Amino acid sequence: MLTDQSSWPARRAAHEARVDEWIVPHLERRRRGEKHPVLDFLFTYYSFRPAQLRQWRPGGEAHRRPETVAWVRELLAATAARPPHLGCFGLHEWAMVYRQTQEELRHNAWPLRLGAAGTDAVVEASRIRCSHFDAFRFYTAPARSLNLLQPTRETQVANEQPGCLHANMDLYKWSYKLSPLTASELIADCFALAVDIRTLDMQASPYDLADLGYPPVPVETPDGRAEYTRRQRELAERAAPLRAALIAVCDDAMAQLSQV
Repeated sequence: MLTDQSSWPARRAAHEARVDEWIVPHLERRRRGEKHPVLDFLFTYYSFRPAQLRQWRPGGEAHRRPETVAWVRELLAATAARPPHLGCFGLHEWAMVYRQTQEELRHNAWPLRLGAAGTDAVVEASRIRCSHFDAFRFYTAPARSLNLLQPTRETQVANEQPGCLHANMDLYKWSYKLSPLTASELIADCFALAVDIRTLDMQASPYDLADLGYPPVPVETPDGRAEYTRRQRELAERAAPLRAALIAVCDDAMAQLSQV
């Protein structure tokens, strides 16, 4: 159900001003041909283009694919029903570079803090149990057997849990996949969370991004693991109401469909 249209111009202006804080610097970097190992991900891995993120919509409009709404609702509800697990320490990022040379790295313009051998040693000495398929699928081939779980797309609903950084970052994906059901303000809320999650994700990664303004969270140390867990918990707490809001969007849409 669409809301009173008298508020729409102000809502549109507020939304555009908010998301421009992220979009404008991204477009400027892109024009310069400048890569950003942290923030580019939010505009390249996720398929929602900057112009789409900037476009304001009130929400409550009909969705063309009710089966998508039902599947997203199932995934989000299953995730919300589980307790958060906070012991992964972001080691999925380390498994993605395991036994790679500098040239093979995804972000090869940036050095590894511990070097290749030191990074590999952390992976081999750690208990890695990533449950998120869309992180696991980017592991290097020799790292996959080191993961205690072997997640697949088919087991995603069964595996997803609310402490996972990537599951919480993906709330942004589900928010725009549900568009135009989703109000743009909720999409922007999910994007803002994704920015902060991506920040921790890369601070805890094996890359040395300190010169870019991202001091490391050294998860190979007890202090680094404690900081990671604290921030992971805070991000999970921020994600919970957004997940609940997206479930409510799905429920409203499915209730309207049942009345047709």
